[in-house]
Amino acid sequence: MSLERNIRLFLRKNRLFIYQRVSSIQIIVSYYILMTIVALGLFYLPIFRQPGSEASFIDLLFMAVSTISVTGLSTFPINEVFNKNGVVLLSILFQIGGLGIMMISTFFFIVSNKRISLKQRQLIMTDMNQPRLSGIVNLIRTTFLILISFQVIGGIIFGIYFKTNGFYSRWSDALFNGFYQAISAVTNSGFDVTGHSILPYADSYAFLFAIMFLIFIGGIGFPVIMDFRSWFLQKCKKKTLHQLPFRFSLFTKISVLSFVILFIGGTLAIFALEKNHMFQGSSFSETLVTSMFYSVTTRNAGLQIHDISEFQTTTLLIFSLLMFIGCSPSSVGGGVRTTTVMIIGLYLFSFLKSESRVNVFGRQIDNNDVQKAVIVFMLSLAMCFSSVIVLTATENFSLISIVVEVASAFGTTGMSLGITPEFSNFGKLVIGMLMFIGRIGMLYTLLLFVPKETRDLGYEYPTEKIIIG
Repeated sequence: MSLERNIRLFLRKNRLFIYQRVSSIQIIVSYYILMTIVALGLFYLPIFRQPGSEASFIDLLFMAVSTISVTGLSTFPINEVFNKNGVVLLSILFQIGGLGIMMISTFFFIVSNKRISLKQRQLIMTDMNQPRLSGIVNLIRTTFLILISFQVIGGIIFGIYFKTNGFYSRWSDALFNGFYQAISAVTNSGFDVTGHSILPYADSYAFLFAIMFLIFIGGIGFPVIMDFRSWFLQKCKKKTLHQLPFRFSLFTKISVLSFVILFIGGTLAIFALEKNHMFQGSSFSETLVTSMFYSVTTRNAGLQIHDISEFQTTTLLIFSLLMFIGCSPSSVGGGVRTTTVMIIGLYLFSFLKSESRVNVFGRQIDNNDVQKAVIVFMLSLAMCFSSVIVLTATENFSLISIVVEVASAFGTTGMSLGITPEFSNFGKLVIGMLMFIGRIGMLYTLLLFVPKETRDLGYEYPTEKIIIG
């Protein structure tokens, strides 16, 4: 008993030592690395593989990173390597990568009535990219249930649609693929497990709008979902005399505004560029809906209803820009994030008006957040630009193909011109690094190398003006 007690004390002391020396960001990133290794190991198991299928270590590692980062890029046809069990495994990994390791684990803690410690709450706050601890467990519980509910409802609706329209003869196959499409859309993974993605359903406006809605739910940001839920519940309740009107958070307002701007701007740009090219001969409604679909899917899921190599180079650059921006923070997607671009735009607008502060919606944005937005945007742009230069030197592909691939990897979008399988092992590692960084975020990547405690010098240097521009 004394030996067992000593071992327990030893483990407790070492755990406390790790928690004291290692930051929450470093722990969370370690969890994602560990989960990638676990996914890689599972991919080797015969239960998930097609008989006689072959895939190299680099290809499976690339697949593991792409799955945990919910990107959607693959170096081999998934339906030729993984069986139905493998597709189920991928769907589970999408949940872990998209919803977040801490969200999944915390929900099971809640279900099993286990106590959630302060350190665990700090890890949740880090993984969910939240600014405060208060209400974090309620955010996890509610968001998880809402997202799973949308997946279940979407899966049933898609399954009925597939069966009644003759895409599958058996209900089991229709529901299986229906649930996969719903999970793939909500988690914004976009993996093609059939070999034809969603091309067979491209003529159904209802299906495309349903997919766009599920992509929006996954990419708009978990706090936004919570805000709209609270607003809806208040609307449903009977109003009292002293009840204050519901106020959406500034994060929700900026996230929704940026989504609307990017959605409308992307739709108009794609419509104008391709109406006499790719969409020539199509009706106005078909051109509009298709433009709307690509405006949404390029920022989040990467689903395709055309061979995108047939789009003009200018349109592909628009796609790359939307993929680089990506989703909202604290969502299933990656990229530089919508609020980052929005804050930089507001900062520029304030500068042009000669205002020293960034104000929007009757609120002032903290200078520290403005500084973070500029740093994240500039470093992300520099990293993607450097990756394009490196891959242009090492890979034998056109420049636009590499730009699309880099933007797709960093935005965890998964859209490609079909060159992913042809990359060298070095190229695959570069793309894999971009996918991982895109998932955890550039800010966390930077803070990963910052010690838990930094020393404040306690004094300031004199200010001196320099010439700019």
